[in-house]
Amino acid sequence: MPTERPELETVHLLRAVTVELGLHSARFAYLHGMDPTDVRALIVLMDARRAADEVTAGRLGAALGLNSAGATALVDRLERAGHVRRARGTADRRKVVIELDERAVELGQAFFGPLISRVAELLGGYDERERAAVHGFLEGVLRAAAESD
Repeated sequence: MPTERPELETVHLLRAVTVELGLHSARFAYLHGMDPTDVRALIVLMDARRAADEVTAGRLGAALGLNSAGATALVDRLERAGHVRRARGTADRRKVVIELDERAVELGQAFFGPLISRVAELLGGYDERERAAVHGFLEGVLRAAAESD
């Protein structure tokens, strides 16, 4: 059997990491009565919050590949569960934006926080140049995945 190219070993390892993270996310969804789209929506909203960016239902739907009706149903479901709320935009008060409720942030932190801490600790063992290489690699993988759609 021929030896696999080293870069393909890394690709297969990345696939295994992706599967494991997906399973971790699915466990979170199951434990909290959500489906995978709900979890992805919360991630989009957390990323937007970190960037101080406002997200409308339409923009959330676009990020998740949902039509208008699907986005509205998603927001309604998350709102009923107490994970999000609708609010007026800060720059444009006519716009309705979707905001995370602190309970959703706390729920995510309680579940994903230990994993995030372990990964951050792992990265702390690398020097600045190595962290930059890992960061660049992951950005490139993200771009490649986005372009393949």
